[in-house]
Amino acid sequence: MTFANKTMALTAGFLLLFACGRKENVMHLTGQVEGLKKGKIYLQKVQDSTLVSLDSLIVDGNSHFDFTTEIEEPEIFYLSVTRHNSVNKDTSLLFFGEKGEITINTSWNYFSAEAEVEGSETHEKLEEYQKVIRQFREKNLELVTEQLKAGKDSLKRDSLARLANKNTTRSYLYTLNFALGNADSYVAPYIALAEVANARIKYLDTINKSLSPEVAASKYGKALNEYIEEIKAREKQEEKKGKEE
Repeated sequence: MTFANKTMALTAGFLLLFACGRKENVMHLTGQVEGLKKGKIYLQKVQDSTLVSLDSLIVDGNSHFDFTTEIEEPEIFYLSVTRHNSVNKDTSLLFFGEKGEITINTSWNYFSAEAEVEGSETHEKLEEYQKVIRQFREKNLELVTEQLKAGKDSLKRDSLARLANKNTTRSYLYTLNFALGNADSYVAPYIALAEVANARIKYLDTINKSLSPEVAASKYGKALNEYIEEIKAREKQEEKKGKEE
């Protein structure tokens, strides 16, 4: 093999390795929004506390979409849509994206309610949590409705209020236990921050210390640890200030 041929072979090899490396760190998102004839579809995520659009496409008859974005670890993304002359408020879907092929199929009329997300194990775990927590929330809505119907019957209203408080406490404990029981999932630190950030610090600390090394080093794992450290530092300052006074 000549020197030129060797050089070309080496160059091709490096390009192949580079391409493979990039392919391993991307999320390829495809799917369709049935019923969307004209409008726009966006792929978004939160960066520095701001929702930014990573990619978008204009829909004019064909509602299939195809987005590719670099990703290092599972994290929250949003698939959002707009349609001309529409008052539909269900236009954004939160999902856990991750490396590889992910498919989302849904409809315009029931954008988030009918969404089917395939290809993300982390999102499956999130849906497992959401399915149960949705039942708690629906129960609370039923109890609130019953309280309104109770009218001036204070005894019945008080009884229903106690049931609602008990239901809320159960949902709170379920969230803490779910995070603790899924410490090897990227969902654990996310729901700890998103759902029970006002929990007692000892509970959050227990979740934090139980996270697997990989999850603890992730975006949400680091955020949970920083949040806990901030609370501890603030509590120490308040304690010190109280002693000085």
